[in-house]
Amino acid sequence: MASRLLAKSKQLPAAQILLRPELTVPVRSYAKEPASPAPPALKGDEMLKSIFLEVKNKFETAIGIFRKEKITIDPDDPAAVSQYAKVVKTVRDKANLFSESQRIKYTIETKTRDIPDARTYLLTLKEIRLKRGLPDERGAEAMMLDALEKVEKEIKRPLMRNDKKGMVLLMAEFDKINQKLGIRRDDLPKYEEQLELKIAKAQLEELKKDAVEAMDTQKKREEFKDEEMPHVKSLDVRNFI
Repeated sequence: MASRLLAKSKQLPAAQILLRPELTVPVRSYAKEPASPAPPALKGDEMLKSIFLEVKNKFETAIGIFRKEKITIDPDDPAAVSQYAKVVKTVRDKANLFSESQRIKYTIETKTRDIPDARTYLLTLKEIRLKRGLPDERGAEAMMLDALEKVEKEIKRPLMRNDKKGMVLLMAEFDKINQKLGIRRDDLPKYEEQLELKIAKAQLEELKKDAVEAMDTQKKREEFKDEEMPHVKSLDVRNFI
C-alpha cells in the first residue's frame, strides 16, 4: 500500500546530498598561498560531451548504490542517521563527489587563486561564507581580521600572501585563535564526521517531510480514502527510486 500511495506522487529525493550545514574548520587553513593554475579548459562540443558523460556516470553510480542500500527514514534514530551517513559517504566515494567541506574548500581555492593580499583574501572568505549561508557563531572571522591588523602594524605594510615571513607571523596568530576556540587540526576527522551526521539527519528530516506530504496528498484521493497510512520509517526508499 505504501508503494501505491507514493508511486503516483513526487519521487523521494533519496539521492539528494547537497545541503548547507554549519561548518567548523581551523582558521589556519584559510590562509594558504595561491593554488596552482587550473588545467587547460576543453573547448566546444568536447567540453559539453565531457561534462555530460561525467554527470551521467556520477548520477548512475549514485542511484545504483541507493537502490541497493536499505535506508530507514527515521531522523530521530541515531542508528538510522549513522547508516544513512555511511550510505551517502559510499555514494561520494564511488561517484567521486565532493563532501560539503571539500566543496567549500574548492570554492575558496578557485575564488581566491589570484588574490595577492591577505586582507582581500579574508574579506573574500567572508563573502563566500555569507553566500553559502554559513554561520560564524564563534566570531572567528573578526578574530582573523584583528590578527591581520596586528601583523600589519608589526611589519608596517599590507601583508601580501607571498610574504613568507609575514605569513608565518599570521599563522602564529591563527594558531592562537584555534587554541582559544578549542579547535585542533588533529580533530579535523572528528569535525568532518560530526558534520556528515548533521547533514544526514537534516536529509532524513527532508525525506520524512516529503514522504508524509506525498502520502497525505494521495490519501485525499478517492481510490486511497479507505487505506491506512503507514509509518514513514517502515517505507523502503529503494522502491521509489
